[in-house]
Amino acid sequence: MDLDFDVVDLDDTTVDAPTVGDTVPDFTRPLVNAEYWEDTAFSNVYSEGPTLLVFHPMDGAFPATYVWNEIRDRGWEGREVRSTPGAASGEQSDPRAVQVVGVSISSPYEHKTLIEERGISSRLFSDPNAGVAEAFGIAWDLDDMEGIREPLPAVFLVDEEGVVQYAWVASEWPDFPDYDEVGAAIDDL
Repeated sequence: MDLDFDVVDLDDTTVDAPTVGDTVPDFTRPLVNAEYWEDTAFSNVYSEGPTLLVFHPMDGAFPATYVWNEIRDRGWEGREVRSTPGAASGEQSDPRAVQVVGVSISSPYEHKTLIEERGISSRLFSDPNAGVAEAFGIAWDLDDMEGIREPLPAVFLVDEEGVVQYAWVASEWPDFPDYDEVGAAIDDL
């Protein structure tokens, strides 16, 4: 198959990402929805309920489109889960909705366009300097783009305490998570 792009092996990329059981780094960046954006701490987001944090390439890159189409089509935003962190085994609680939140180096204006064009109901953090990607240990230099860093594609399922319940980081570019595995992790909350 003749691809219009190169597949890049990321084995040489230094990754120091949070793993299952780790507490995620907190950060504050503009959080964009279909109507507006405002500076928001990630801890304020996940404290409201379990959160799937999706690091994606800049808006306009085909992998971002594929990822958000898949998330939308699988209905992850707002999927109800019943577990409560620290609850006794088998103990049920009121259903809570899973939030899906994205992060990329794109500006709030670009995020608003992506949200509108893709019909995304999720919110997206704008991280133009890749500082959040750095804090998560997944920043990488884009080939042939001097001084441009972005996050490796990655997915972290975080509970209300900020503890990682599921983690995936790309090993090549482009690369996509195992969507069935992510869905199962959401269902297991």
